[in-house]
Amino acid sequence: MRHDESLPPTPRRRPLRLAAAAALLGLGLAGCGGGEAGGTAQAQAGPSGGAATVPPSASASPSPAPTKAAPSPSKSPKSPSRPPSKTPPAPTGPLSGRTVVIDPGHNPANHLHTAEINRQVGIGTGHKECDTTGTATNGGYAEAEFTLDVAHRLRTLLRDQGATVILTYDRDRAFGPCVDERARIGNKAHADAVVSIHADGSAVGNRGFHVILPASVRGGGADTSKIVAPSRDLGTRIAGLFVRSTGSSPSNYIGGKTGLDVREDLGGLNLSTVPKVFIECGNMRDPKDASLLTDPGWRQKAAQGIADGIGSYLKG
Repeated sequence: MRHDESLPPTPRRRPLRLAAAAALLGLGLAGCGGGEAGGTAQAQAGPSGGAATVPPSASASPSPAPTKAAPSPSKSPKSPSRPPSKTPPAPTGPLSGRTVVIDPGHNPANHLHTAEINRQVGIGTGHKECDTTGTATNGGYAEAEFTLDVAHRLRTLLRDQGATVILTYDRDRAFGPCVDERARIGNKAHADAVVSIHADGSAVGNRGFHVILPASVRGGGADTSKIVAPSRDLGTRIAGLFVRSTGSSPSNYIGGKTGLDVREDLGGLNLSTVPKVFIECGNMRDPKDASLLTDPGWRQKAAQGIADGIGSYLKG
């Protein structure tokens, strides 16, 4: 509630003691008004630096005799300085302390940069294009969009278990990265596991998923001798738990229905120094598989199956 802080004008000059008391009374009233700034009325400086109260509508009247300055009206205390914001701690969980690199295959904008992605890079066993555009469903749903969607879902699932998750790219570059750089990202991170997500583009009637494992390669800057065995373990666990999560069957056209395939012509595998596999989640060119790959609910199941496989591998 606002207090009336005006004082009635005085018709004649008062004795010094009485004038000083009136001035102090005015200051006392000015200091008890409400509000965050410590009062709605303000004391103004008197003729000689002392504080005096000015009534809002008083006619001109003789100023009281100079008095000793009284304490200024109370002010709100300064807000304590906030400590610098801190990055929230990573969730704790069974994968705490583990690093997983997710490699979403291709890039939605690769088709706009054909010269760049056609540049040849070394893959150990020879040379291949920096990257490719990937495939798409007959309805135009691009593999590169599919891989990013599953990668985001997978990242969430792994982070929820405490893992540190790195994506090789996340719409943060115009094209690529090239296959050799994708391998280097996992190597530089000293990843405990790397999974490259893809979808195949085969003939109609070819259905199912398969996991691609690195072959034993040595030469041209590539040496997979230390990662062949752990990569097979990682890939086998992903294949088994992908079936359980999605209900999909292993490929009927690659891998002898085991869901596993071994290749020596993929730079992302050949140049890796940490356990790494590819997964082709289905055939985008087959209508039945395409109906799964374009379903957000199924993509969540796919991410869950991959996450379960990674978790099983990392927990031993």
